[in-house]
Parts: sequence; C-alpha cells; structure tokens
Amino acid sequence: MSETETPNPERRGLKKGLYLIPSAFTAANILMGFYTIMSALRAFQLIGIGETSRAVGYLDKGAMAIGWALLADMLDGRIARLTKTTTEIGVQLDSLADVVTFGIAPAVLAYVWAYGGSFSEGSDLANVAFFISFMYLMCGTFRLARFNVQSSRPRILAEGTIKMDKKSFVGLPIPVAGGLIAALVHFAPQPLKAYGEDRAQLYSVLMIVLMGVLSVMMVSKLRFPSFKAVGTRSRSMRIIILAVGIGVLIFLFSRYVLLAVVISYILYGLLSRMGSLFHRRNDLSAPNPQAKET
Repeated sequence: MSETETPNPERRGLKKGLYLIPSAFTAANILMGFYTIMSALRAFQLIGIGETSRAVGYLDKGAMAIGWALLADMLDGRIARLTKTTTEIGVQLDSLADVVTFGIAPAVLAYVWAYGGSFSEGSDLANVAFFISFMYLMCGTFRLARFNVQSSRPRILAEGTIKMDKKSFVGLPIPVAGGLIAALVHFAPQPLKAYGEDRAQLYSVLMIVLMGVLSVMMVSKLRFPSFKAVGTRSRSMRIIILAVGIGVLIFLFSRYVLLAVVISYILYGLLSRMGSLFHRRNDLSAPNPQAKET
C-alpha cells in the first residue's frame, strides 16, 4: 500500500452508518405514535356505530404501540451515547418524536377510551375533558422544551432555573406520563362506555383528575431518576439480569407488570421527594453542636 493511500476508508463509512442507528429508533418512536393515533381514531368510529368489541382490539394495540415506543425512546439515547453519535439534530428530533408519541397519542387514546363516549357532546364535563387533554399536551411540550434548554447549557442557566443533574430528571418525564395512560388502557382495553352510563362517567372523571395530576407533575420541580448511568459500570451484569427478568415478566404478564413498573417509578420519585424534605427539616431542627452558649 502506498503512503498516499488512505488506510481503512471503510471505517469512516461505518462511522457514518452508526449515526443512522439512533435515528432509526427515533423513527420507530414516531411510527408507534402515529399508529396509536390511527388505531384510536378507528376505535372511535367503531364505538360510534356500536361495535365496542371490535374497538377493544384497536385500543389495546394502540396502547401496546406506546409501550414499544417507550422502549425505542430508552434505547435511542443510550445507543447514541455508547456509539458516540449524539448530534444536536438528533436531540431535537427525539423531543419532537416525544411530543407526538407521548403527548398527542396518549391524549387521543385517553379521549377515545374514556370520556369521548361517556360525556354528552358540548356538556360541561366534555369541555373540561377537552381542556385537560390539551393542558396535558401543553405541559408535556413545555417539559421537553425545559429539558432541552437545561441540557444545552447546564452551566449558564437563567435565574430560577434548576441546574441539570444527569442522575435525575426535573419533572415527570413525558414518556412515563404517556406510558401510564397506555398501561391503564392495556390493563382494561374495554371502552369505559361499556360499563354503563353512571360508572363510565365516574371513571372518566377519575381519568380527568389523573390527566391533570400528570400535567402538574411534568411541569413541577420534582426529581425522578434518569437511570442514565445504569449499566455503564463494571457491575452492570446485575442490571442486565434484572432487565432481562423484567422483560420476561412483561412478555408473560404485560397487563399487570407494565402498570406496576410505571406506577412504581412515579411513586419512587414522589417518596424520594418526601424523604428529602423530611431529612431537611430534621437537619434544620437539629441543634448546632458548634454553637456557643451565651
């Protein structure tokens, strides 16, 4: 080989190809969100003509699509970091994908599954349901925008903005919020309208409350674990075994395990916040041993 010849040009082509892998997972994320929206619209048509049994399948498949999207969303960022192919456009594309898949899609899915057929069109409850669904989308979008700002300039933040911490998220991540809605639909995919008018309205009101709570949690200052450092140390074999075990349980008992995993994550963040506040109060109320008696 001559000295002027460039050695191993295939490696540069391979390096460029690696950039497509995280984008492929992001594209799968968007595809799953679009599939959920289309499935919810088809289910809404079937509910309108009285074919509730057929609508169940579409609602269940739409909910499972959000679950697959959640997996793709977890993998694209990790793969980008492992292959060192993180790009600015990839970060922005990932956020836009989350708006579609975990913002619009769960809001449409919840509307069709819960209050779309439970409340009379134009009633006060129907208007409240529409407003809460919109606020869920707005709060999720704001949370993603805040995350992008904190990620792009973690050292130079505006006054009052929380400093970025790689170990935790500020506010409930929108994929978790959308995952909870999808897990509920997957757990009981039958439209609430099928439970009777009184029970359907009661369950729909509870769903509105849940959507409101998730909206507030997304824009709150509560911290939730990010798990970005999980699996990056030498003792990651335990994490891999645990992940495989959870994956098998999800495959066998998806209706129960998915709901339990999402609820456990949210409760962990809330209980951690309560524990930190409790310890802070104890530290403030404890006497200072260095204080001198006057």
